[in-house]
Amino acid sequence: MQQQPTPTKKKHKLPSAFTILFLLIALMAVLTWIIPAGTYKSDSAGNLISGTYHTVAHHYQGIWDVFMAPVTGMIGNKATTGAIGIALFILVIGGFLGVVNQTGALNDGIRAVVHNSKGHEKRMIVILTIIFALGGSTYGMGEETIAFFPLLVPVMMAVGYDSLVAAGVILLGTRVGDLASTVNPFSTGVASAMIKISPGEGLGSRIILLVIVTGMTIFSILHYADKIKKDPTKSLVYNQRKADMEYFNVADRSEAPTPLTKVQKRVLWIFAITFLIMIIGLVPWTSINDKWTFFNDFNDWLVSVPVLGVLIGQDMTPLGSWYFNEITLLFLFMSVVVMFVAHIKEQDFIDAFMKGMSDLLSVAIIVTVARGIQVIMNEGMITGTILHWGEVGLSGMPKAAFAILAFIFFVILSFLIPSSSGLAAATMGIMGSLAHFAKVDGSVVVTAYQAATGLITAVTPTAGMLVGALALCRIPFTVWWKWIAKLIAALFIVVCIFLGIIAVM
Repeated sequence: MQQQPTPTKKKHKLPSAFTILFLLIALMAVLTWIIPAGTYKSDSAGNLISGTYHTVAHHYQGIWDVFMAPVTGMIGNKATTGAIGIALFILVIGGFLGVVNQTGALNDGIRAVVHNSKGHEKRMIVILTIIFALGGSTYGMGEETIAFFPLLVPVMMAVGYDSLVAAGVILLGTRVGDLASTVNPFSTGVASAMIKISPGEGLGSRIILLVIVTGMTIFSILHYADKIKKDPTKSLVYNQRKADMEYFNVADRSEAPTPLTKVQKRVLWIFAITFLIMIIGLVPWTSINDKWTFFNDFNDWLVSVPVLGVLIGQDMTPLGSWYFNEITLLFLFMSVVVMFVAHIKEQDFIDAFMKGMSDLLSVAIIVTVARGIQVIMNEGMITGTILHWGEVGLSGMPKAAFAILAFIFFVILSFLIPSSSGLAAATMGIMGSLAHFAKVDGSVVVTAYQAATGLITAVTPTAGMLVGALALCRIPFTVWWKWIAKLIAALFIVVCIFLGIIAVM
């Protein structure tokens, strides 16, 4: 009698990021049936007015709303800004990378980086994490780092690490920088303005916090990187390492570098200059120092030059005032520049650009689905109620307790409102009043608020940067959460202690 083969046990496959996000949209819809609907009155600038909360009729979210949420998340409505700008930016970056890859310059350039990094891998992690932390701290570097992930993952894998190390350097670097924002106009600036204090108040303490949390992050990444370099099977994504090596073309990029051609060198210079211009364009120079008007002055002079100003475009936005529209234009324009410099034929250029866009299509779509969670919250009118609960619960607290509980309150709201400026506009008017009653300095509340947004945007699926980055790095949400859990817990505790100390000083 022939022995029957032993049935193989089916492995449980984790749900995709799309499934997790859609389930969260459905969960938020259910909560609109449980949590009372309510809202605050707002002033002419759209800021909520403390003490004006009132309940309104339930606006239950049903099946139609659940399926409509990702659609609205893409195009936006009166209550929620659409993610179309971020999605288009991601697609154009994909096209730009596709055109650069057409020349072979990127692969050969990465080979050179890998070759030169051997023996200095730790230094690379430390330097890059500090750079991204400074970007997060000074101007809220976030979604624009999407362009760096496809570049850093193969480099880190080629020197013996994994995709988590690459993602950690960029994601955790920018998030702890945002956590301890120093002069970030989108969090520190907006929040300080809401409670009518200078963004410079509390700057000294925030610099100390930035040093502490950046050091903790570097230590955590290095500890994990050392462990998996000694034993690659300890990697939390080891089961997909072979597939990742093929997907990111690590083998080819790890070979001994071949001399770059003159054309490839020119393309790499254009590549580097593109990212440099993007960073310069996004840093709000005049918000950091109102005397730093050099880019505005240059722009005014340039567009006023006869003929040349009209030829370039008199609606040109000065560096320092850029956002997603402008950096999307930059990558599109530089793609065309690469085409001419590398002498790429028109049809080959179009094919390469479209292929690059298609590679990042799922990333662009996942960002819009994530925005659907915020859509449900706003349409169901339950965010105001949650704010009111915090307003009532935080009244009459001792200074240290108030600061810590304010941080926890901001943490909860950061899951629902991942936009740092949006959360500031929605809450700081109320929290500033509560801090005044508790005799807590306003800068402490600003620090609590931005620490919460920085911390939670490293874990919440409502953060477009996070879902996009993890999709690019092929890292499942559950694996990411497992990897950063201890660090997030440690950062949470350190922030609570730090806030408790500065609140009573």
